[in-house]
Parts: sequence; C-alpha cells; structure tokens
Amino acid sequence: MKLLTELKVEKVKYKNDDIFKAIKKKYNIFPNEIEKFEIVKESIDSRRKPNVFVSLNIAVDVKKSAFKKVIKCNDIVVDHSGLSYEKINHNGERPIVVGFGPSGIFAGLALALAGFKPIILEQGKCVDERQKDIDLFWNERKLNKYSNVQFGEGGAGTFSDGKLASNVSNSYTKKVINEFILNNAPSEIFYSFAPHIGSDKLKEVVSSLRKKIEKNGGEVIFNAHFDSFSLENGQISSIKYTDLTTNNVKELKTKAIILAIGHSAVDVYKLLNENNCNLKQKPFAMGVRIEHSQSELNFSQYGKVDSELPSANYKLVEHLENGRSVFSFCMCPGGQVVASSSEEGTIVTNGMSYYKRDGENANSALLVNVLTEDFGDDDALAGVRFQKKYEKLAFELGGSNYNAPAEKVKDFLNGEENPDGNFEKIKSTYLPSITPANLKKCLPDFVFESLKLALPKLNKKLKGISNDENILIGIESRSSSPVQIIRDENFMTNIVGIFACGEGSGYAGGITTSAQDGIKCAEKVMEFLKNN
Repeated sequence: MKLLTELKVEKVKYKNDDIFKAIKKKYNIFPNEIEKFEIVKESIDSRRKPNVFVSLNIAVDVKKSAFKKVIKCNDIVVDHSGLSYEKINHNGERPIVVGFGPSGIFAGLALALAGFKPIILEQGKCVDERQKDIDLFWNERKLNKYSNVQFGEGGAGTFSDGKLASNVSNSYTKKVINEFILNNAPSEIFYSFAPHIGSDKLKEVVSSLRKKIEKNGGEVIFNAHFDSFSLENGQISSIKYTDLTTNNVKELKTKAIILAIGHSAVDVYKLLNENNCNLKQKPFAMGVRIEHSQSELNFSQYGKVDSELPSANYKLVEHLENGRSVFSFCMCPGGQVVASSSEEGTIVTNGMSYYKRDGENANSALLVNVLTEDFGDDDALAGVRFQKKYEKLAFELGGSNYNAPAEKVKDFLNGEENPDGNFEKIKSTYLPSITPANLKKCLPDFVFESLKLALPKLNKKLKGISNDENILIGIESRSSSPVQIIRDENFMTNIVGIFACGEGSGYAGGITTSAQDGIKCAEKVMEFLKNN
C-alpha cells in the first residue's frame, strides 16, 4: 500500500466521500481509481482557529491508472495482528506474575501464548467486584486497602482516561494497540493521534484479555496477597501468598517471578528491601488536580463552540526560575477527579474519563518535579515516606473523612488563610466530597511556591487555566514510583529468578509503555526458563 499524508478534511465527523474528496484534491486520484484504503493516522488541526479541520494519513491500493500519481509516496504495511509466539519447549516450570495491571496482563499474555501457563496473582478483585469496592469508598467512605483505584484487575490505569500515548512506530506498541482492539477496545485507537479507551470500555478490555490468558493455559488468582519468597542455592524456589477470602497462606513452587506490582505496592517494596533486593530512590512528582469548565477549554483551544468537535485537551509545561518544572499530567477531558487512596488515613487524587469524554468538567494533574535530595534521607524507601507524609496531611486537612482539601485558584494565588468554600461555578466531580482548605498546609513548600509561580505563566499558554473559580484539589502524589527496582539487561534483579517490569519497577509509565515492558520482561523469562 502507499501512504498519502496530511489530507485536509473539512468535516470533523467525516464520511468516506469526504476522504475521497480530500484525496482527489491533493493527489488527483479519483474514487474509482482506489481499490481499498485505510486510515493510519488522524489528528485535529486547530493551529488556525477557529478554522479547525481533520488531518489524515491514508494507506491506499490504487488501480494501474493511478500508479504514476503515487509513485513518490512511501510504501506502508498495515498490520492488525496482536501478540503471537511459537510454543517454546521448556521443563514445564510455571512462572508467577505478581500484579495484573498493564505490565502484568501483557507479561501473562505473552507467557501464556508461548505455552508457559503462567500463574498470575492479584491482591485486588476482578474488575466488576472491584468496581463495587470503589463505589463503596466513593459513596460511603469505606476503603478496601486491597481492592481500590490502585489495586485490582487492570491496575490503576483501568480507572483513568485510558490514554495510550507512546511511540506508535515501535513494533511492541503496535502489538499492544492491536491486542486492545482484538479485546473490545474502540478500533480508532489504531489511527488516532491521541488514542484513548476510556475507563468504561477499559473494564471490558481487561476482562477480555484475562479470558484470553486463561484460554491459553494461564491462571489468574484474585484476592491473592504476595507475602514472601524463598531461595534455594541462591535463586528463587517458591513464593507464599495469602488468600484474602479465607486468610489461608498458600505456597507455589517456581523458578521465576515477574514483579508487575504498580507504583503503589508499598508492602512489596518493603519486602524486597528486607530481603536485600537492590532498590534505589527515584525522582517523581507531586502537586494537585485542577478542575475547570470543559466548554471554556474547548473555546480556548478551538476558538469556537462546536458540538461536533471532540472535547479538547492540553499538555502544558513551565520551567521556572527556581529550578523546578510544573507540568500537566493525565489530563482528562470531560472527566472527573477520583479518590485513589490505597492506604487508610491518606488522600490521593487522580483523574478519570469515560470513552465519550462528555462530562461538564475537565481536569488534569499539575505537578512539580520532586528530586531525591528532597526526600530528607538516603535509604531506598525515603521517597515512599515522603509521599505518605503529605498524603496524611491532606487527609487531616480535608477533615479526616476522605474528603479532599480544595481551594479556588484565586485564593491559592492570593495566599488566603481561610479560602472561600463557595464552589458553585465549577462543581467538583470528586467523591465523596471536597472541603475548603488552605492547600499550602498539605504541600511541600517548594511544590506550593512552584505552583503559585507557574499558574499565571501557564495562563499565557492556555487562556483560562488560571481562572479565579477553577478548583485545585489536593493532593496528587502517585504519578510515578519514588522507588526503582534495580534490574539488569535481562530484566532480572540481583536475586536470580526475580524479574521486574512496569510502573512499579520504576522503568515505565502509563498504560502502553507498561504493557510493552511486561512483554519484553516475559520474553526474557522465556529465555531464562528455557535454559534452566
């Protein structure tokens, strides 16, 4: 097929005839000369707002009469295949995967397809039962520390916007995207410039991926808390886990464990540290969630109000004179701010959007880079303690009832000791609720000062981001791990047979990169078990 690039389509909700019109205009190829075509890239171009249009890259096969018209166009192969492996001969040893977020799902899938029959342990529940636990927390303030927004089938990404931003030219990324589509994700994530699945559809996707793993010989055990591991002759020989439904401790023999634990599995970090697995501090980021009007954002980004246009998003960064950077993270168009605590007596916020992104509010994290020297100690888990200190302060500031402390932008910038609690213009989506508070009291000084410096500057880049009535909600502290599990080029730790991948390892971030990391780690485990 040949690649036709930067086709300008005037209608945002275009049809095939609109595509044919754009092809004819740019390449002088008539519809009857096209044998087949496929969209390979779609983006919204709003650089000349309010003149907003769609830009498409199209792969085409044309008839002989049009060969000369595409002779200078690049060749392209469009591949819709997912993961595939030849069955690998090995000694029958079953690897264990700890965690069933993106990295654990794709590590487990790769191992299952290759014939290794992995056993996957997830301390949370399957996605439907997990949703019940989350609803109970959001509506009745009852936190299940094992099954929540951080833990359970699909990991933290299941309750997010489901963004899949990554290097689309990477072969692993293509396989991940295709697997999502093969397991009920929207087909447009194949070509969208900024693909997303949405939290509502992600629940269907992760459930389908689990069934595919099981169909290929894998086993997923929910309510299974990873407790300990044993060594024999210097390498892993077994693990123990607690069945959280019965409190019975069970043992599994294995020569290989993949830790796909996610960035909030503090108990596993402690277990590794106690057993001399090499860990080190890692920089991360901390800040707040900002919530504002989606319609105002749409006007700011597009220069007009048009119901056919998708909910606008943004990506912002400001490098400050104090040496810090402030940046947006996990921006959720038409979404909601969600309570994401996984430990009692803490407040952790995050953002979530459904597939349609049709909520009244937009939200995004506004984060400040946190350096390892900010932790105040030099041991590997100092960053974990740093996180928890401010999460506990936020809990207390919100009223010690899982309300999140919140403040209007105008009061935050003016340094109001007793901020205005009238949140009528922007009605927060956060559940259970928000409490008016001075956010300075639950943020490190450098985070507060950096946000205060950055907000007016960011407003020059995106008009309206610093509107007086916009709400800042504290705190966002789990954008990435403050710990890195040191691994070698084979993804193995200093303990033979223990491998690490995904966000919790400190080497990946986001759904797609974590999934890729899980696949690559699984491939290393395949080599290890084949040779041991």
